[in-house]
Amino acid sequence: MNKKGLWLGGLTLAVCGVALAGALMWRPSLAPVKQHALQDSEQIKRGALVVEAGDCAVCHTRPGGEYLAGGLALVTPFGTLYSTNITPDDRTGIGEWSLETFERAMRHGISRDGHFLYPAFPYAHYRRMSEGDLKDAYAYLMSGPPVDSPARPNQMNFPMNIRPLVSFWNLLFLHGEQPQSESRQTAQWNRGRYLMEGAGHCAGCHSPLNLLGAEKSGQSLAGGMVDGWEAPSLLGLAHAHKPWNSQQLVGYLRGEVAADHGAAAGPMRPVSLSLAKVPISDVQAIAEYLLSLGAHNPAEPRSPSPDITTVDPTARNEGAALFQAACAGCHGSGAPMRLIDGRPDLADTSAMRSATSRNFVKTVLEGIAMTPGASGPGMPAFATTLNEAQLTVLATYLRARAEPDHPWADLSVTIKDLREDAK
Repeated sequence: MNKKGLWLGGLTLAVCGVALAGALMWRPSLAPVKQHALQDSEQIKRGALVVEAGDCAVCHTRPGGEYLAGGLALVTPFGTLYSTNITPDDRTGIGEWSLETFERAMRHGISRDGHFLYPAFPYAHYRRMSEGDLKDAYAYLMSGPPVDSPARPNQMNFPMNIRPLVSFWNLLFLHGEQPQSESRQTAQWNRGRYLMEGAGHCAGCHSPLNLLGAEKSGQSLAGGMVDGWEAPSLLGLAHAHKPWNSQQLVGYLRGEVAADHGAAAGPMRPVSLSLAKVPISDVQAIAEYLLSLGAHNPAEPRSPSPDITTVDPTARNEGAALFQAACAGCHGSGAPMRLIDGRPDLADTSAMRSATSRNFVKTVLEGIAMTPGASGPGMPAFATTLNEAQLTVLATYLRARAEPDHPWADLSVTIKDLREDAK
């Protein structure tokens, strides 16, 4: 082939590449609507439950802000996003969105004006929801009071501040469809899987992510990180070192204290309060599905850590004294609170038995805020009460009670990192 032919061939490939990129990175805007068809009250009630199951308010309501008006900061490895207003306000919310527009956003991550939504909005899971559930959710959202709340500018790092690049993420990872019912399983099991994989988008937090922020293939529900908290693996719960049963898991998921395990804290706390508002049969379905899952890697017999060291008696005594002074009033063996809500000994809690100290340290530093009108425990924050040395000896003392053969190797680094993050 001569030079002219090579040049023309290269130009043709370049033009085709640009055309393909343009087709991938462009979506049309959809016409605004000014009026919505009247919805019946039963559909709105069903939609309210769908919205609760989808944890919409958890991300779309900032502390102290109006319900669903957005503004919550979502810190990601690629920068900080701010959730948007999903009230039916025409100017700043979704008041001009048709049902078609809403479904496109939920299934494909495309806003009304055609721009791509970042995958922090879990459309990769919401696309698995049924058409009926999406219609009900839309009816509920459009029935609420409009709130004038403009979106805050995102602070995304280059190159993810270029929204059209999300189209390539979609090309790679946007493949999930509504799960088909498995005839070998119960109706409740199938319902639980549908809720977890769709509206609940549980794998979005409880799975490790790859370098592009997508769930790692083959490791769904194997554990992840959210806002500095460990989102533990949800696999093998029925056969864990401290097994879960259905009653415990249902209580935990509904914001209650689970015997032998404790209560939800951190990002899971508001999720559990949302689940407390849906029919308990749905939470029981989620529990049935979860308890059927085997471990990602079958657990081997636990053996003592090779670098185990004896806790210094002085440090142990100091840790015990700190526990009596700061914790025993609620967590001691004779504490009235343990009789009231059945909270377990700290040695039995999931945070204390975890391989990492992260969730225990985060809970002590941040506490568990009480929600007015909601059940469940509350706990004050100790970030300004305990210094780094005190927190270290307290955690070492409690871990030695819970897992004497498995001291936390990450304790000092975790405390330092989490205190730095809190500044």
